[in-house]
Amino acid sequence: MHIAILTFEGYNELDSLIALGVLNRVRTDDWRVTIATPSPRVTSMNGVVIEQMSTLEEACAADAVIVGSGIATREVVEDPAIMNVLRGLDPSRQLIAAQCSGALVSARLGLLDGVPACTDLITKPWVVAAGVEVLDQPFHARGNVATAGGCLASHYLAGWIIARLVGKEAADGALRYVAPVGEKEEYVERAWRNITPYLPAPALAPASHPHRS
Repeated sequence: MHIAILTFEGYNELDSLIALGVLNRVRTDDWRVTIATPSPRVTSMNGVVIEQMSTLEEACAADAVIVGSGIATREVVEDPAIMNVLRGLDPSRQLIAAQCSGALVSARLGLLDGVPACTDLITKPWVVAAGVEVLDQPFHARGNVATAGGCLASHYLAGWIIARLVGKEAADGALRYVAPVGEKEEYVERAWRNITPYLPAPALAPASHPHRS
């Protein structure tokens, strides 16, 4: 399975790389997590340069996609070269999750039509202007579409994706691994309070796959 994290120029390191770290706690031969970028390299809002691991075209064929956040998201949604490729995203055959300002990308692609969303407080007015109801909570999902608001909510998206693709036990292990020592129970319980209401019944057992839902 391929999980692609869309990462643009000016990206937020926490949004892309926390999810990358949590998702990579799954250790199976067919599990691949990549940073998908529109160019060979992108530079973060704090000057961290990372190299492309997959293309946007490859992301559109992935089993799951996280739309990352950053300081240039409004420029991204006005870039026809990027948005025309991303119109290949399809929640009928893949999980699509948006982190913070990534919700604006999802909204402009029509992926949030009739679906409320979570986003960060700075991005909220732009998402509202795009016609999407913004919730005052860290995570929300409907069907195969999810959103999270706040950098440190990125592990909710990762946990949701793992639970949907592999199962709740694998997601629990990944979340428990990254949780602070001495606070693991508290952190993991909080994560499941936010994620569990949005898991379809089949995802509570291992091996729910979006292509078969």
